[in-house]
Amino acid sequence: MAKKTPPRQRAKPPPRPKPSDIWPLPRRPWGAFLLAHLRVARESFGYVSTHFGTTLLVWLLIGIALFLPAAFHLLETNLARAAGNWQGAAAGFSIYLPAGTDAETAADLAKRFRRERGVVDVQLVTPEQALAEFRRDNDLDDVLDTLATNPLPTTIRVALGDDVAASRLTILANRARRSDSVEEVVVETTWLERLAAIRDATERLSWLLAALVGVGAVLVSAASVRLAIESRLAEVRVLTIVGANKRFVRRPFLYLGLVYGFGGGTIAGMLVAGGLAWLEAPLARVASSYGGGLELAGFDPMFMAVLLLGGAFLGVLGAVVASNQRLKGLAVA
Repeated sequence: MAKKTPPRQRAKPPPRPKPSDIWPLPRRPWGAFLLAHLRVARESFGYVSTHFGTTLLVWLLIGIALFLPAAFHLLETNLARAAGNWQGAAAGFSIYLPAGTDAETAADLAKRFRRERGVVDVQLVTPEQALAEFRRDNDLDDVLDTLATNPLPTTIRVALGDDVAASRLTILANRARRSDSVEEVVVETTWLERLAAIRDATERLSWLLAALVGVGAVLVSAASVRLAIESRLAEVRVLTIVGANKRFVRRPFLYLGLVYGFGGGTIAGMLVAGGLAWLEAPLARVASSYGGGLELAGFDPMFMAVLLLGGAFLGVLGAVVASNQRLKGLAVA
């Protein structure tokens, strides 16, 4: 009896490669890498141009959000600059003597303060000299000619050095107040202290606004990118089926967030420039009334670069949040 030959076994087909084994494509040279990013950037700009109305609205929202902390930052910078410029000139106090004080008493008091430590200059201003200064600084000759007597008192102006501590200034002012021949002492750093308090409050408010509007800008960018993802959802699904990873799928949306943020930063810079141009004339009048010129600081190329880069960062961050949230539901690796 012949032996039965065993049935020939079929060869097993090779295992089917996983999508992750064939995607992404092998690493390409830098030229091809840059061309791929250039293509994605061109597609993002094409989407922006076809949806320009929505894009302009997003730019305005992000620009207004960035304008508020930028404006407060400029305000704080100029307040600090003003305080620094007047720090030395405001270090001192004025002593007002009662009406009818004789010249010898005023001279003795001025000589006493010249010997004090930290005092760099003492000026004795007689009522006649004070009236002449008032005539020179104010166009009120007709009113002053109607006065029967000179109402201005004898004044002693005491100036301290720039390196004198505020406590020393307070001690000298209190010493002058205790003198029997003194009617009033006005410390000339009071307004400077108020200016410093306003500057500190403005600085804290700018940081608070920066945090709040930063979150708002991220949310605006995220919502806009989320709409773009939904409009291209079929394309995204095809890419996920063939095994595209998350980095490849979300790349065009990151470029879209970059365009949103950069455009918002540009709008914010235009708003700041327009606001400064609008306020320049009244601010110049205020500065001239105090005998100075208007020299605003802070609005320079570095400020604009930080504003543009900050807007771009917030736009990309919003795109990352939106793409991660949406692609997570599609199970993209």
